[in-house]
Amino acid sequence: MASQDWFDKDFYKVLGVSKDISDADLKKTYRKLARKYHPDSNQGDAAAEAKFKEVSEAYSVLSDSEQRAEYDQIRAMGAGNARFTASGQGAGGFEDVFSRFGQRGGGRQDPQDFEDIFSMFGQQGGFGSGRFGQSTGGFRGYGGPTRGADVTARTTIDFVTATKGETITLQGEDGKPFKVKIPAGVSDGQKIRLRGRGRPSPDGGETGDIVVQVAVRPHPVFTREGLNLRVVVPVTFTEAALGATIEVPTLGGDPVKLRVAPGTPSGRVLRVKGRGVETSKGTGDLLAEVQVAVPSHLDDDAREALQRFHDLEPKENPRADLMSKARG
Repeated sequence: MASQDWFDKDFYKVLGVSKDISDADLKKTYRKLARKYHPDSNQGDAAAEAKFKEVSEAYSVLSDSEQRAEYDQIRAMGAGNARFTASGQGAGGFEDVFSRFGQRGGGRQDPQDFEDIFSMFGQQGGFGSGRFGQSTGGFRGYGGPTRGADVTARTTIDFVTATKGETITLQGEDGKPFKVKIPAGVSDGQKIRLRGRGRPSPDGGETGDIVVQVAVRPHPVFTREGLNLRVVVPVTFTEAALGATIEVPTLGGDPVKLRVAPGTPSGRVLRVKGRGVETSKGTGDLLAEVQVAVPSHLDDDAREALQRFHDLEPKENPRADLMSKARG
């Protein structure tokens, strides 16, 4: 579902792509950026971690056809109207659609398609820790009563919980606990809106909302690509050259066996259907990326055997095509 901050975020610019990019090219671009900025490859680099979260959020929206269409519509709507002020009112007669949609009476719009436009943005699961932040102010629109202020909350969950989903408990501003249902597949940085759970109106208007922003800790083995899970699987040189059956881990389940074909290069992806993230919208796959591991230590016998292999292997230059393309 949509998020109010979509007005201010240009996801196409974040990924460096055009608005008419195909799904396949979008996925390729995301994979490249995710590898570049992944926290596992940039230990201690806060800027890279922030960029990874930004890229992941952009891809999670643009890779979903429904969310992408809704995002484009909201961005176009925002571009054609005046910007919002801190009180929630904008010039040119375009008031805070995010707060006003879903209200009844008083001459206000009530389009069914937008009644719960911000009931929930994002999908992920399980909270590890949470805290409340500042609330946004209410407003008076079309001469009606003032809307109660929204309250923001933040929580951090682990990767496994984010993929499975669960109901968690947070502590409210008043010290009272409240439950939040986190759906399976929620992404890092996405938000969930609890309607009518924020601050009350000072003059009889509707109650504000609680907006929960979710942060997901990276997993040491798996990464997310939409509903797909990706894991890098090391194989020996002989396994890659001669072929082998290997075991590959799954998230929270038993390992699966995969056949590595003879002559498999590094970077080849083996797909396991239905072992990705399972949500109400569908189930992703497990993508096992083969990485040929080169031994760092060889004894004399192994070195001699490799030297004999070197003398017997076909004399083909694997970089010939690379050099040719580089010369143009």
